[in-house]
Amino acid sequence: MKVIFLASTFTPILPSFGMLFWTSLIFLVFWFMMYKFAFGPIKDALKTRETDIQSALDEAKKAKEEMSNMKAENDALLAKAREERSAILKEAKEAKDQIINEAKVKAKEDAKRIMDEAVREIGNQKQAAVTEVKNQAGLMAIEIAEKLVKKELKGSSEHESFVNSLVSEINLS
Repeated sequence: MKVIFLASTFTPILPSFGMLFWTSLIFLVFWFMMYKFAFGPIKDALKTRETDIQSALDEAKKAKEEMSNMKAENDALLAKAREERSAILKEAKEAKDQIINEAKVKAKEDAKRIMDEAVREIGNQKQAAVTEVKNQAGLMAIEIAEKLVKKELKGSSEHESFVNSLVSEINLS
């Protein structure tokens, strides 16, 4: 009957002191165990996760700054490369113009030299031709004179003696 007695005095609205004591003690032990084995590791995991997220955000910010710096450096290098390219193109154009001008000057000098040589050669050949013509004319004149002299000297002894005296003078000179 005692079990009935306990069952008849229990009310969920007004618990007895023993029930309140044991419930509180079990709740406190449960709470301590949860703090020790669940809340502490959960808190540590959350703190670690927060630290990891913050470090990842810091690294992302740092990477973004580095990318910005690299972009600025890349733009500067690109501008420098463009300047160098235009300088190289300018130098190449100047070199081309200089080579063309030098080639023109050399061509003019070569043409003048060739013309001078041609004029000199033509003069030499002209002189040789004139000399040859004079020699031929002289030979022809000598042949004509020889034929005339032979014809004239055939019968005259006076002419023969005159020619012989001339020949001897020529041989002496």
